[in-house]
Amino acid sequence: MMAELVVLTAGALSTIQDLGRPGRRGEGITPGGAADMLSLRVANLLVGNPPGAAAIEITLLGPRLTVSAGVWVAVAGAELAVTLSGAGGESIAVPPVHPVWVPAGSTIVCGGARRGCRAILAVSGGIDVPGILGGRGTDARSAFGGFDGRPLRAGDRLALGPGRLPPPLEPARAKIVPRTVGDEFKPWHAGPVRVIRGPEFDAFDGTSQEAFLTAAFVVTGDSDRMGCRLAGPPLVFASTIRSQPVVPGTIQVPPSGQPILLLADAPTTGGYPRIAVVATVDLPCVAQARPGDRLHFEEISIHEATERLCDRERALVRLERGLEAGR
Repeated sequence: MMAELVVLTAGALSTIQDLGRPGRRGEGITPGGAADMLSLRVANLLVGNPPGAAAIEITLLGPRLTVSAGVWVAVAGAELAVTLSGAGGESIAVPPVHPVWVPAGSTIVCGGARRGCRAILAVSGGIDVPGILGGRGTDARSAFGGFDGRPLRAGDRLALGPGRLPPPLEPARAKIVPRTVGDEFKPWHAGPVRVIRGPEFDAFDGTSQEAFLTAAFVVTGDSDRMGCRLAGPPLVFASTIRSQPVVPGTIQVPPSGQPILLLADAPTTGGYPRIAVVATVDLPCVAQARPGDRLHFEEISIHEATERLCDRERALVRLERGLEAGR
């Protein structure tokens, strides 16, 4: 019998996500995927999955799930209170960024986020949903991918693929495997969000340019997976532009002067001037921004942005090799 997760309660917004659908922008299809790709990759590696296996993305308040068979799980990203309740009534706290063996019949309870906005719950074998257009992630706006093209609901039954990691020697009991995962894999860092000057940066007046790089911008409550809407000093642009390509991380400025920082479900084109683009290495940071958080921006060069991303990719390779060597 195939192992599965059963959704008891779905939380605020829980969807199936993976590494997205790259290469489809020319067809008008956004890549989508996990908003915090770093946490998806780390959580998957901890449970023995390929980095891009489908997992559950949790927003602010997590779901309650039961497992029909023993599985390994790991939670990364936003800091959630996660507990594991066994069939006998015992309950243990699940530490973040650790592989945990969950025996059959157990209940995984994911509470509210104490820090950050989005967490990834990875399960050994990955969530076994059909691949559509090269990806398994949920595109809720277009109603395809993931589980029936929508957020999870109570009663959903999620099939799991075959896991690579064996159960512990005492598979009937919950087991937490100690692993040290460095700070470089946390989806936030001290300091401002690093950005690269956008194509229309020089068309903003000097006051707006200075304000963008020195003022604080507050994440507003009408933010979602498409983008963070920010409130701060108005940014003034001299004229309109035709629709141009945009990517996750693009910071557009509509006529209101209040920036929109595009996230995973960003469209493929947009008609607002692009003042900056978030460096790829910092996209996990902005994916974790929640309403009320304050963002500051710092300009860096494309060369530095590439160097920082390469540093992180090398660290992920070291993590994967270290995990494999310890198994």
